[in-house]
This record gives sequence, C-alpha cells and structure tokens, in this order.
Amino acid sequence: MLYRAAELLVSPLVRAYFRPQATGQQYVPRTGPAIIAGNHLSAADEVFTPITAGRQVLYFAKAEYFQGAGLRGRITAWSFREFGHVPVDRDNPRAAANTIDVGVELLAQDKALGIYPEGTRSPDGRLHKFRTGVARLALRSGAPVIPVGLVGTDKVLSEGDRHWYRAPVEVHYGPALDFSGRAEDERSSRKLREVAETIREAVQKLSGQDYVDTYGSSVKAID
Repeated sequence: MLYRAAELLVSPLVRAYFRPQATGQQYVPRTGPAIIAGNHLSAADEVFTPITAGRQVLYFAKAEYFQGAGLRGRITAWSFREFGHVPVDRDNPRAAANTIDVGVELLAQDKALGIYPEGTRSPDGRLHKFRTGVARLALRSGAPVIPVGLVGTDKVLSEGDRHWYRAPVEVHYGPALDFSGRAEDERSSRKLREVAETIREAVQKLSGQDYVDTYGSSVKAID
C-alpha cells in the first residue's frame, strides 16, 4: 500500500525536482525475475534506481531497521516492510548464505531484486572489487542480471548527511546478462569470480568510474 502510494505521489515529485537522466530503461523487464546490479555511491541509490526502473525493486536491509523501539522505530520498521525491503541479520555467521537463499526465493516469485555487489558504498568514488554473492545469486536463480551505473547520487546525499541536495543524477541501464543453465558453475570459485567480473565490467562501462581491484570495505575514504 505504501509503495503504491509513493509510486503514484512521491515518485513523480522526485523525478520532477531532481530530473534524473535515465538511459537503457528498455532493458529492465517489466515483469518476471530480475537482478538489478549496480554501483553504490549513496543511500539515494535506492531511490533513483526504482523510480527510473519502472517497477518495484526490493533491497536487503539491516535487520535492526525492522526492530526499532519507540514511535520512530516502529514507523521505520513499518515503512521498510511496506516498501518490500528484506531484513538481513549481519551478525549471523550464516547471513551471507541466508541472503542468497532469500534472494533466490524472491526471484522465484518474479520479483526484481536490487543488489550492490561491492558490498558497501564506495569510500572514494571509484568502483571496487565485486563480491561473488551476485554471481551465486545469478547462477543459482537463473534470473537475468540488469547492470546499472549510477552517477552523481553521492552529490545528492552524502554519507553522514541527512540533507538532500539538488544535483545532476544519471542512471544508466545495460542489456541483460544471461547466466541461466549454469547452476553447476556455483561450485567453482574461478567461475564465480569470472561471472562477478563480467557483471562488474558491465556496470563500470555504464558508471564510467575508475576501477580499483580491492574491496571497498578495506579502503579508507579519501576526503
């Protein structure tokens, strides 16, 4: 209900105010399963991707967002559920495996699942090494991977700042990457890396970022 209301009322206002420039929207299937894999510059990415994709995109979110106390906490938990976000307990040693399992279930329900293969927001604006979770998800589910490159979202909402600024934003979608019929490749670490790299190259081409072969979580942010 909340998502539908936001789609009808809020999304047009956001588009009118920020005027995001979107390309390749024809590559996003209107129905059926899809993995929307993109670079991650800002929390605003989860706003600009769905409003340009033309369909609801579900994201994983920290479990604590669904367990907040007090009025504000309950409102946050309610809104996250209404928008279809999926709780993930990052303190659980099996969280990564559980996330893949849940993702496959959602894709089997013909949902569009948004994922940031870097695993964290870029600390320096560059594109960082992709983790292989996106490869496992693609191989196990057989769902098409739609690469997306976001530009400028970090100027709209930067980390640690609650204020949204009006700045140019670009959202570029690329042709679907098909890894269906290759479920057995999930057993090979080499093939998992190859799939992750194929997706990374497609995202980098769309985002125009410089690439650094290290995980973003291991890099100190550059001021």
